Amino acid sequence: MSVTRSACRTIMKAIRVAQFGGAEVMKVEANLTVPKPSEKQILIKVSAAGVNPVDTYIRSGNYAKLPALPYTPGSDVGGVVEDIGSEVSQFKKGDHVFTVRTDTGGYGEYTLADSSLVGVLDDKLSLDQGAAIGVPYFTAYRAVVVLGKAQKGETILVHGASGAVGLACVQIAKAKGLRVIGTAGTQEGLDIVTSIGADAAVNHRGDNYTQSITEACGGSGPNLIIEMLANVNLEKDLQMAAPRGRVLIVGSRGTVEVTPRLTMGKELTVQGVMLMGSTAEEWEQMHAGIREGMSAGWLKPHIGHTYTLEQAPQAHNDIINTKGATGKLILKI
Repeated sequence: MSVTRSACRTIMKAIRVAQFGGAEVMKVEANLTVPKPSEKQILIKVSAAGVNPVDTYIRSGNYAKLPALPYTPGSDVGGVVEDIGSEVSQFKKGDHVFTVRTDTGGYGEYTLADSSLVGVLDDKLSLDQGAAIGVPYFTAYRAVVVLGKAQKGETILVHGASGAVGLACVQIAKAKGLRVIGTAGTQEGLDIVTSIGADAAVNHRGDNYTQSITEACGGSGPNLIIEMLANVNLEKDLQMAAPRGRVLIVGSRGTVEVTPRLTMGKELTVQGVMLMGSTAEEWEQMHAGIREGMSAGWLKPHIGHTYTLEQAPQAHNDIINTKGATGKLILKI
């Protein structure tokens, strides 16, 4: 197949990080060369880029695998196909797409992505919403369905359900026929959680909130718990979980001391979730699930706040330090 040649600009602007450290190391550079796709890559003209907590961990240097400096942050974008590699057949110039990961960073006017980590955006969704699909929904699908093995009729507890991954978990779990209990730290967050279909919402900053969760479960514990802040909640998760329950750890920001015996009597399973550890078969399963969600209409990303490219440092501050997340943060390019 011949390559679709583009008439895009040769110069673009993007965020560049020249050293690891604080948010102030992120700078906008305006004279960067637009990259060219290799055989299996797609060049995307970015409309919006998602901001994820992992972006801040990498930027600060506190991550297991760090990119070579300088680099452009950003994994998930919503944009339009501008050019394709010679071995790419499932996309064409002009397609509206979203990414789960990029090869050259999403915080810029153009980015390259491996075609296997790109999906066609359904007409029901905007390009801004496309930037809110990749990391949150694929992580949520991996946690709830692939690893969590959610079954219709079970009860799931989603900690931090008002955040981007949490809201995705709620939507996926409801689509799979589970009873969903979500937690949030503000009334706004609780309202969003219930508005997208959760059967109950509990303020995790309230007194005796674990008792409220147990009552919402009908007196028994949740079969499946999606944990966004394990260093705070894991011990309580083990106490609450139903017999043979599963706890899936999506996020943690520190260490925690737990009582292992809590896992024994109820034969609980505690498992970590790492999206990029997925096998080829699991990627296919997740892509299929996301396509189904877009087609059926239950996949509806919630945009919490929009920033300009120049406001990326503020977005990084907010995603870590703002109490009470409410949806996905995006950069409008």
